[in-house]
Amino acid sequence: MKLSTPEFRAMQSLPRKWGQRFFEIPMFKRMGLHLQNKDVLEIGCGSGYGAYLLSSLHPKSYIGIDLMEEQIALAKKQYPQFHFIVQAAEDLSQFADASKDTVVIFGVLHHIPNWRNVINEIIRVLKPGGSFFLEEPRGVDVKVFDALFRWGHPDTDFGLKALDTHLTQRGLVIQSRQWTPLLTMYHTIKPTDSSPTRSA
Repeated sequence: MKLSTPEFRAMQSLPRKWGQRFFEIPMFKRMGLHLQNKDVLEIGCGSGYGAYLLSSLHPKSYIGIDLMEEQIALAKKQYPQFHFIVQAAEDLSQFADASKDTVVIFGVLHHIPNWRNVINEIIRVLKPGGSFFLEEPRGVDVKVFDALFRWGHPDTDFGLKALDTHLTQRGLVIQSRQWTPLLTMYHTIKPTDSSPTRSA
């Protein structure tokens, strides 16, 4: 799903960038985010600021995908040194099985009606032992944001309980989970004995 105009503007704001740089990335690092010499995929890369921050951790490779052409255009303009693709997250078929060491999502999953399919695809492209870092608001908070700011999120069953259930049902191990007033942050790991599985 594409962002509404009000949320699109909010995601380009200095407070949003400040939060990513001084809170979210440091928190992920404390939870085990280490990218040196790793192949990284960011889902919902937006205008590219996440790529800039993740690159400071010296990954071997980085690819950022986003459904919005406007976001990718901004990302390529602002950070031409990184690789960005217009791509829906529910179908990652252009990426081979077990091809990524780390997948990162900065609060995007709740925008996607078929969010479970996104997780299924992430599991497929992760290498055994690979890490999936994500942060998401509670379902009730999404509804509050919509009421206050008219951001227009999709009407889905997304919530942290449903998210936890699907992560574990699909075999991911929740290595750490950190609640914050706005977002809950996760570090999950694909077990080393996992085989790639296709989305249903």
